[in-house]
Amino acid sequence: MPDANESQVLAATRRWLKPVVHVLLRSGITWQQFCDLAKVSYVEVATAKFGKRGRPTNVSRTAMLTGLTRRDVRIQRERLERADPATSVYTSKASQILSLWHLDKEFRDKGRPALLDFDGDRRSFSALAQRVGASDVPTQTILKELVSAGAARVRPDGRVEALQRNYIPRAMDAQLVRLWGTVLGDVAQTYAHNMTRDPKVPPKFERAAKNERVRVSASPAFRAFLEREGQAFLERVDAWLAENEAPDGEGTPEVPATRMGAGVYQIEDPQE
Repeated sequence: MPDANESQVLAATRRWLKPVVHVLLRSGITWQQFCDLAKVSYVEVATAKFGKRGRPTNVSRTAMLTGLTRRDVRIQRERLERADPATSVYTSKASQILSLWHLDKEFRDKGRPALLDFDGDRRSFSALAQRVGASDVPTQTILKELVSAGAARVRPDGRVEALQRNYIPRAMDAQLVRLWGTVLGDVAQTYAHNMTRDPKVPPKFERAAKNERVRVSASPAFRAFLEREGQAFLERVDAWLAENEAPDGEGTPEVPATRMGAGVYQIEDPQE
């Protein structure tokens, strides 16, 4: 088959990136925070995977591969050494407003965020928004978003009250978020291996069963089918893995052990 070109790779990336961005937006993660994380990830992978003769990639080659300056590469490597790749100085305007509201004495009253009039030159919600540089977004839009997220409310007297310290548009279960990262990472690692492996290295198993013309009304029955058959399959996989688990005392460089497993997930396009 012909090699994929740049446009095809980007189009495929956009397909899996959209549901990722959906989760990030629901969590209040801005594009700048994602960009910051992408930058350090580019440096991490280029350093570890593109060196010569088993050695880490040097700064100049990493800069060439990633498109970053050598200074940027050094900064990102320092962050990786500090083990803080997710740290970012960027926050959303809504988060900045809440932070200033809770910390700046001009917008506090008796040790807590003050009740603010919507308009006014000083100690108002509009003034608070102006202070964080949110003039490019209508103040009423920012307030509606904070209210929708449960971070603020408009009292019957018209004053605005802060209800939360942090802005999270939609709260999500922390365990599900961790699993989300693990599952997407596992799928991506499998595909990366299969697409970049040496011809002498066997591919990792990856299959899917799909049909483009299934009746929408069959969705509940399909979920029940997967719960039954998928669970039975995973129980057999779990039993096989248990039989081949390294005993205590192994899992060392001399007798290596690693993580192995398989996953089953439902495929169903969302209904608009």
